[in-house]
Parts: sequence; structure tokens; C-alpha cells
Amino acid sequence: MEIGSKLRSRRALIHQCAFALAAIMLFTLLFAAWATLQQRESTLAIRPGNQSVSVPDGFSVWHHLDANGIRFKSITPKNDTLVITFDSSAQSAAAKVVLDRTLPQGYIIALQDDDDQTAAWLTRLRDTPHRLG
Repeated sequence: MEIGSKLRSRRALIHQCAFALAAIMLFTLLFAAWATLQQRESTLAIRPGNQSVSVPDGFSVWHHLDANGIRFKSITPKNDTLVITFDSSAQSAAAKVVLDRTLPQGYIIALQDDDDQTAAWLTRLRDTPHRLG
């Protein structure tokens, strides 16, 4: 009888350990998903308003943002546009205010949150004709 009792208690212990491990893994997965969803990058695009104006220099934009204490992740030239990436939409909104005030006239400065980019991507998918066969 004692062997059967030890075997049952050992099985119960294994089941408890497996359940605890599964619970920890589920919690870790949920935490990682939550952390990923909380990282909401935001971008700001600066482009010339007309053909006579060129894209602003990334160094001068960096100088204006740094002088006003605004942190950013990157400044990248892309297709006649200067794209600035921020950690949050609050930082990009503050940068837009600063750049509207400090850059010369003739530039279009537009906020582009991830939601806008996702909506544009979905619109492109919907507008694309699908051909079967």
C-alpha cells in the first residue's frame, strides 16, 4: 500500500509542476503580448510643399528637436520625404509644433501614427483587384 501511495503522491506532484509551468508560460506569453501592444511608435513626415523647395537637412531637424528637448528614434530620408520616428505620438505631436515654428515656410509636416499606416495598408489591399484562376 505504501508504494501505491507514494506513486499517487509523485503523480500529483508531477501534475502540479506541469500545471504551474503551463501557468507561468501563459503569463509570460500574455505579458510579452501586452508589452508589444504598448509600444506605439509614431512617425512625422516632412516633405517640400512645392518643387522649388528641397527636403530639409536631417541635421538641422535634429538640431531643432534637440534644442527643444524632444527625443526621437531615427531620421531617415525616403522618397523626397524626411521621416522621423518617435517612441510615442505625444513626442511626434510636440515635434510637429516645434518644426512648424522653426522650419522655413514651404514644408508639409504630417503626423503619421501606426493606426494611419495600418488603415492605408488595408485600403490598398481592398482597392487592389483580386484575380482568381
